[in-house]
Amino acid sequence: MKVPALLLSMAAMAAGAQPVAYLLDPAHSFVHFEVLHFGTSTSSGRFGPIAGAVTLDRGAGRGEVSLRIPTAGVDTGVPVFNARLREADLLASAEFPDAYFVANQFRFEGDRVVEVRGEFTLRGVSQPLSLSARRFSCRIDDGTEVCGGDFEGELLRSDFGATFGLPWVGDRVRLFVQVEGRRR
Repeated sequence: MKVPALLLSMAAMAAGAQPVAYLLDPAHSFVHFEVLHFGTSTSSGRFGPIAGAVTLDRGAGRGEVSLRIPTAGVDTGVPVFNARLREADLLASAEFPDAYFVANQFRFEGDRVVEVRGEFTLRGVSQPLSLSARRFSCRIDDGTEVCGGDFEGELLRSDFGATFGLPWVGDRVRLFVQVEGRRR
């Protein structure tokens, strides 16, 4: 009697350790940014909604992420500033309408994602980027698993050729990536 129960338990554990794919929810997935403006204040805005998918294998401690970030969708709350950011010497949105983040290096603590390392591409230039989880969790919503979190990282815009305004406008850009995905 104990062997069938043990086999059923092992089968359930193996099924739970399989990779799970999530499709990002555009209503809850954005990239926010902050940059120092003339040494006196912080300019901020967001891109989105972003599109993408995430695969998590919590049992194996692995994952993959692929995000598409529309650069023309930049929103600072100031239309003239948005238009200036889209110009060729900053985001170059006409030539490069999307930025990308792809990663397959995940660090877990238990079944919780704590860091994602991959490659960020902006203006056709790719650089390493690490995002640390400020929070990550999952829930059941209308019978479907939903996972998401808030991640943060930093990059130098000059590494991507976006040098207009240096040094008066900061080179270091803080990123806050907010995502939620529904299990497929």
